[in-house]
Amino acid sequence: MTITTLSSQELNQDVTRAKKATCNGPVFITDRGRSAHVLLSIEDYQRLTKQRRSIADALAMPGAADIDFEPSRVSVGTKPADFL
Repeated sequence: MTITTLSSQELNQDVTRAKKATCNGPVFITDRGRSAHVLLSIEDYQRLTKQRRSIADALAMPGAADIDFEPSRVSVGTKPADFL
């Protein structure tokens, strides 16, 4: 694993370089000489957080538009309250 360090100015000038560097490891981004942020590939992030997919991905249900679903109507009856 290679750690790359870029200043925020270098990042702004060449984002593509930073993105490509994440293939080899994390990219540390400095602000005035101090580490301020870390750029990771999505694979490294998921491995670090042990995520396989986000809740949004889980709820997206690809192909749901192809499912026929017609819920039956529900009739809710009411009755007067008995206060005695």
